[in-house]
Amino acid sequence: MFTRKRVTGFILSLVFVLLLGYWVFSNIRGAFLSLAEDRQLQTVAAVTTSFPEDDVEAWLTRTGPQRSAYLIAFVPSLPAPGEPIRATGDEALLALCDRSYAESEFARGFDNVAYEEVYRAKGEWTAGKVSGSLVFAPVLTSGEGGALLLLFDQAGERSFLQLLHVLSAVALLLFTLVLWQILFSRDPITGFAIVGLFLMTLTFVAYPLFEALRLSFVQEGRFSLEIWRSILSSRNYREALFGSLTLGFWTATTSTAVGFLFAFVCSRTNVRFKTFIATMGTLPVISPPFSLTLSVILLFGNNGLITRFLSSLGVSDFSIYGLPGLVAVQTMGMFPIAFLTLSGVLEAIDSTFEEAALNLSASRWETFSSVTLPLALPGILSAWLLVFTNSLADFANPLILSGNFRVLSLESYLEVTGMNRLGHGAALSILLLLPTLTAFLVQRFWVSRRSFVTVTGKPSGRITELTTPAARRVLTTLIAAIILLLLMLYGTIIAGCFVKNWGIDYSFSLENIGEALSRARDALVDTVTLAGIATPIAGFLAMIAALLIVRKKFAGKRLLEALLMTPFALPGTLVGISFILAFNRPPLILVGTAAIIVINYVVRELPVGIEGGIASLRQIDPAIEEAATDLGADSATVFRTIVLPLIRPAFISSLSYTFVRSMTAVSAVIFLISARWYHLTVLIYNFSENLRFGLASVLSTVLIFIVFGVFGLMRLMVRRNENLAKSITHGA
Repeated sequence: MFTRKRVTGFILSLVFVLLLGYWVFSNIRGAFLSLAEDRQLQTVAAVTTSFPEDDVEAWLTRTGPQRSAYLIAFVPSLPAPGEPIRATGDEALLALCDRSYAESEFARGFDNVAYEEVYRAKGEWTAGKVSGSLVFAPVLTSGEGGALLLLFDQAGERSFLQLLHVLSAVALLLFTLVLWQILFSRDPITGFAIVGLFLMTLTFVAYPLFEALRLSFVQEGRFSLEIWRSILSSRNYREALFGSLTLGFWTATTSTAVGFLFAFVCSRTNVRFKTFIATMGTLPVISPPFSLTLSVILLFGNNGLITRFLSSLGVSDFSIYGLPGLVAVQTMGMFPIAFLTLSGVLEAIDSTFEEAALNLSASRWETFSSVTLPLALPGILSAWLLVFTNSLADFANPLILSGNFRVLSLESYLEVTGMNRLGHGAALSILLLLPTLTAFLVQRFWVSRRSFVTVTGKPSGRITELTTPAARRVLTTLIAAIILLLLMLYGTIIAGCFVKNWGIDYSFSLENIGEALSRARDALVDTVTLAGIATPIAGFLAMIAALLIVRKKFAGKRLLEALLMTPFALPGTLVGISFILAFNRPPLILVGTAAIIVINYVVRELPVGIEGGIASLRQIDPAIEEAATDLGADSATVFRTIVLPLIRPAFISSLSYTFVRSMTAVSAVIFLISARWYHLTVLIYNFSENLRFGLASVLSTVLIFIVFGVFGLMRLMVRRNENLAKSITHGA
């Protein structure tokens, strides 16, 4: 691989690009500095033209507030070389004259002024907070010669040149990496994918997170441990951390159980109305994250409809606030994460193993507990981890339902938005990474020590029915109860569209519909556009990343995996703040653009697709891909024609989840929207905060219908893989 010819070609190509880059860099730098100098000279000409014949001090005072790009001083009579300068004007510039009048550049400047020529002093001069070029210009006053001294601030020029250096270094690095992959890699496409993912995660995950971490160690512009000292020594924050762990554990456990129930019934049983069950199983993830919370408050709050009914029956100690209410609401809102993850896993399990167990006289329960459940365990653990991290990062539900129960995400949000203490908010959010990363590493260690391959080159076309009629009735009854609760919650939202003002005036009205649609037209277009751009990008990146993590061995794989999974554990407030800190200055100024919102969607939702892809790939025998490679297919062809069709359920789940989460995002995007790009869920949140529940209900309903329409269209456009299509058969 490292032949003399290739090494020589690499060195010669690199030298050529270095010379070419230096020539391009020098030309751009020279042209820019020339334009900046011309602009300064034009400013000098304009200033000297407006110079008055008398009352110079009044002119300096009058024009002073208008000057921000330069300092100015007037020298009425030209001094001899080495003599002190008598001048009026900006104090900082006068101080520069007092300490530098004996320098040769001042003598040359006044010599040129004596011949009525403008002179631009060499080097960089500093006066107060202004640093830049010093210009001497001749003027006439009362028939005598004088001079104007102008010190131009070149901070903009320095920033541009710094950006030019950074971009040049990045371009050289990218060229070197590309050339290295082409000449010295056995699989250049895989190498490019690895390098691309590393660059993406370092730029949009590590760098913003570093900025947030740096902020937690800075106080009043200096390094300090005071923020962390106050957090770690606070009993309230310790209670909040324990509360977050407790809430995350119970939410992840109950959500995974409910998600597995829905996924098992839809993919491994012969019950009726599977499409309806699957639709209801994805409904909570489609709606804005605070819609269910508002419905719960309207129904089960202190003055809720059901609470009043319970009070009439003598139940007076019922309360939805606190840990039980939070677990219930988060379970209803987050079990679709587990359902979408586990659906693809259960569909891909080869029923040959189950048939063999049944043929060996194992009962249906024994077959399920000893075959089906262990094979689905990677997906179950992945689903649990995703819900756990999502629960830790959630602040919308605790903000409304926590009561006296403290969680760290809410404390972080209140520190940022309520107290404007960005450092404390960032530190509390970073503290949430510890339990998330611990759970992630434990899960990865456990899965890596076991084999879960069930999909080989000859997949089974059947699914064995493992449930008895009685068991199916129990499962469908549980699902019916959950669906009934969901319908009741979302029925409250739909009813709110036709109520004049929920909680105050329940009279029928259609005014909310017209007002809401007219006020949300631009936000609706922006939301659909941004989500549509982010969805395919996140979907393909997730599958590529999953393939690299499961199938490839390369240096830094664990680091890449950790970086890809980190954003899901971060509270949305921290993500939004870190993006603003990182991308509000060169070299990447993205704040206020659509790009920063799309990047936020892609980075935030990648972990779900990656987890689903990893769980599916662990069930596929690598021999299938190896056979295609042996027949001459490159990595791109193998991925497109072999891997992607086999992991189609996970791919569709990734696309679906990214789209719906992009359409319903709140926490991070609320910091990233601008006058040009707005978001529908932020508008819904604002309406809810202002007690305009009718308008919020209309927009929530519209959002649900749009997402459902795109969700169904996406499934129609991507055909089902016939090789993996299965029919239900009854075991012995």
